[in-house]
Amino acid sequence: MHRIKDDLRSLLKNCKICPRDCGVHRIYKSGYCKGGMKIRINSCMKHLGEEPMISGHRGSGTIFMSNCNMHCLYCQNYTISQLGYGREYTVEQVASMMLDLQAAGVHNINFVTPTHFTLQIREAIIKAKQAGLSIPIVWNSNAYEHANLIRELEGLIDIFLPDFRYADCDAALKYSDAPDYPTFAQKALSEMHRQVGKIELDADGIAQSGLLIRILLLPRDLNNIRGILTWIADNLGTETYISLMTQYYPTYKANEYSKISRPIHASEYREAVSLAEDIGFENGYFQGLGITPEWTPDFKK
Repeated sequence: MHRIKDDLRSLLKNCKICPRDCGVHRIYKSGYCKGGMKIRINSCMKHLGEEPMISGHRGSGTIFMSNCNMHCLYCQNYTISQLGYGREYTVEQVASMMLDLQAAGVHNINFVTPTHFTLQIREAIIKAKQAGLSIPIVWNSNAYEHANLIRELEGLIDIFLPDFRYADCDAALKYSDAPDYPTFAQKALSEMHRQVGKIELDADGIAQSGLLIRILLLPRDLNNIRGILTWIADNLGTETYISLMTQYYPTYKANEYSKISRPIHASEYREAVSLAEDIGFENGYFQGLGITPEWTPDFKK
């Protein structure tokens, strides 16, 4: 059903995997994302730090990919996304990793920052399913993706867990080197919604399928929360699950830029929550204030 297509493989020879379209031959050279042909992974773990419907009581089988196709100056996971801590694995090794996580009793397999390895992960999922993988697959991405590549994942991904980082192009350029982020993210989110629709929970409240959109609040509303929430409401519906995240703190290069050199203020949090309620969102999570750097795992270990 999901044969690996030669025309998809060719995208890695003149890389068109993400909106960067950097055109490098990934067998011989790494792209903007610093990714080659093998899947580079930092860590694989039973993780309890996701939203309750994802982590549940047994944990999410989280696989943190190294490197990233965005360059966020404030990335809390910069040691893996920007510095590339990790090691390379074959498709077969990643398939075995997924099966080992399932055997450990996790609720799902959760690929974090998978975009630049979309085709390799797609192949690994197929192999794992052929070998008995049966729990849901989570695609935990930044949404800076080609909708046509998301379409190639149809039937393989059960839960999409994307960010919607910016509705403002200038901020996307300045802080993530991605001026076209809003356009591509909107198309990717629309395709994710088409595939899996609204979140479906089992009897224990654990997500089995659907779309949950994460929105990281930035200082001074730099990402335009109103624009983000309004677009979701108008295009995907207010019944869409959202997760308003307040865990921002200045890290990586954030202190070099005055507008992002501080945490979220309580007033900014209250305004965002009030806005979501006024627009009419019915489902999701509000992350309380009080997140500190100690919450971020040490990915160097």
